[in-house]
Amino acid sequence: MAARPGYRVAVPRTQPEQQAPPVQRLRVRYAKRGRLRFTSHRDFSRAFERAIFRARLPMAYSSGFNPHPRISYAGAAPTGSASEAEYLEIGLAQVLDPAEVHRMLDESLPDGLDVLEVVESPGGSLADLLQASRWRITLPGAGDLNGLVEAFLAAETVTVERMTKKGLREFDARAAVLSLEAQTSGDVTVLDVVIEHVVPAVRPDDVLTALASVGEFPTGIVPLLTRVAQGPLERATGTVRDPLTPAS
Repeated sequence: MAARPGYRVAVPRTQPEQQAPPVQRLRVRYAKRGRLRFTSHRDFSRAFERAIFRARLPMAYSSGFNPHPRISYAGAAPTGSASEAEYLEIGLAQVLDPAEVHRMLDESLPDGLDVLEVVESPGGSLADLLQASRWRITLPGAGDLNGLVEAFLAAETVTVERMTKKGLREFDARAAVLSLEAQTSGDVTVLDVVIEHVVPAVRPDDVLTALASVGEFPTGIVPLLTRVAQGPLERATGTVRDPLTPAS
């Protein structure tokens, strides 16, 4: 039947092809080092997808009108922070040796974005395992900060402010800090801090802001923030366990 003038004929939209579910899921630990610590999460995700394409991995894809490779990112470090403990999970359409995937991905990523480990996923949520992080904060020329650390740990609450996507937010930085130690060697002071993942998230730079609020913190110092571990929290010991290693 011809359409009447001024009217459009509705054409049913073709349903997209349904993609097969992944036959293998792999969990990947990677590092952000050197200048690549300034890579944003969006920039990294683009670089990783390009690496997958160059490595010719048989990725599984999502269904829908705009299929995407099945990649799940979890617990990304803030831009500007180095990290030895970033994680993601990929779904493959073909079973491969994790060691071979490790080699292929690492060869396809730029230096500074380095794949450290690839293992079979046991199932469940990777994000749920990332309950806390251990950070190393390097402060050249900061001097002895043990007095500040003691004052911070003795406080019940230490409120800080940070600009977020929802505007300026105020939150307690003390509640998320499970342990904090300072060591000075020569003219370099290193803070070792374990931070529980809470909402809103407390970042290592928030801890520095909190220290400055409880005492005299040296100015003009550019900190180097490095996440050295991220995973399940062992509350009895205050340690952060490797999420890729099964609990004993």
